[in-house]
Parts: sequence; C-alpha cells; structure tokens
Amino acid sequence: MSDPLLRMAVLASGTGTTLQAVIDACDDGSLQAAVVAVIGNNSGSGAAQRAGRHGIPFFHLSGHTHSDPERLDAAIRDALLAQEVDLVLLAGYMKKVGPRTLRAFSGRIVNTHPALLPKFGGQGMYGSHVHAAVLESGDRQTGISVHLVDEDYDTGRVLAQREVAVEPEDDAASLAERVQQTERPFLVEVLQRIATGELQLRRHEGKALEERHRAGYRSAPPRSDEFEVSEEDMVWGDDAWSDD
Repeated sequence: MSDPLLRMAVLASGTGTTLQAVIDACDDGSLQAAVVAVIGNNSGSGAAQRAGRHGIPFFHLSGHTHSDPERLDAAIRDALLAQEVDLVLLAGYMKKVGPRTLRAFSGRIVNTHPALLPKFGGQGMYGSHVHAAVLESGDRQTGISVHLVDEDYDTGRVLAQREVAVEPEDDAASLAERVQQTERPFLVEVLQRIATGELQLRRHEGKALEERHRAGYRSAPPRSDEFEVSEEDMVWGDDAWSDD
C-alpha cells in the first residue's frame, strides 16, 4: 500500500525551531508530510533533542563520526536513502551538502534564506549578517526565499518568496525577529504545495519526486551498496555530545 504522506528528512545544526514548526504542522494536518529522520552535525543540539522528544530517529553525522569528508557525504546520503526520503529540508544546517547527497537527491533538497534572493546570498550570508547587509543597503523590502539546493551557496532555483517590510526603526535583531515570524508559516505553506503536487519540481530538479507523488509517494529509492551508517550514528534525545 502506498504512503500518502511526503516523507521528509530535516538537516539541522541549531536549536531546531524551524524543525519544530514543521513537526507541529505535520501533527496538526496542515502539512501532509511526515518527518522520518533528522540529521545533524551536533548531537547535543536543540534539534537533536526535539527529534528525540517526538520519537524521530536522529543521526549524528559529522567530522567526529566521519573524518573523511567523502565518507561523511556518503553516510548522509545513505541515511536518507535508508529512510526512503522524498524531500530533504535544510533548517539551520551550517554545513555544505556534499556532491553524493546532491546527486542522489537532485532537485529534492530545499533551503530557506532570510532575504529575497539573488540579493544578499552567498557564502557568509546567513543570520544577522544578512539582516545587517539589508539595512546597510537601504532597501525597504526584504523577505524569505525558499529555494532548491545545488553545489554553491544560495544559487539553486527559487521556488517561492514572500516580502517583509523593513521599518525605519529596525536594527538587525528586530528585522530578524520579524522575518523569522513570517518564515516558518511560509515554509510550511510551500512544503504543503510540494506535498500536494501544486508546486512541481522539474526533471533535473526532481522527476523522482513527481513520479512518487503520482504513485502515492511510498516507492523505495535504490539502496546504496556502500551503506555507512551504523547504530552508533543514531542518537535518541539526551544521549548526545556536541560536535562541529
């Protein structure tokens, strides 16, 4: 029997507030999806703890578990394949996605950026750095971009954007707070459009997802022949240590 829910994995490094918003939306039915895995490079993070509280498998995969970047990339890819993931969401994930994972999930990795791309994107443009740059530019509008992830920073196809006004009295902190308040419900809205098929991902950007949508999602992707995730890589709740 096919699974009617979009199977999502979330890659997260920090407190996991965006992860929580997605979990809550899945639970209340506003997002027709299920978070089936959380992967992080910091097993002591808030995201790891949130995953544990909700019974979601958390995989600690980092330079601590895999010192070779190529093996780390393969381990992340294999964890996603093992969980039969349809869509990957980066939610405050502070590492670049490797080429093996990008190839295996081409057009199926989504990120949010706290500005209207292509403005204020690129390496080093995250968090308060983005908001400070917006204020320095004098722009009266900023916003949120939901975009596909490719091999560079913030250059993948933009799927949707929503504007947020810059107020005259704003500083970086107040602007960040207002953008974040808009970002989470907007992300859920975009993910729901993907889950229902309203927002289609084109061939080299996700034909596999379109085919699984038509089939009811639950068709297993090919398994890797170099699976590298062990039981020790899985962390539940408080059984954690920090890592970069």
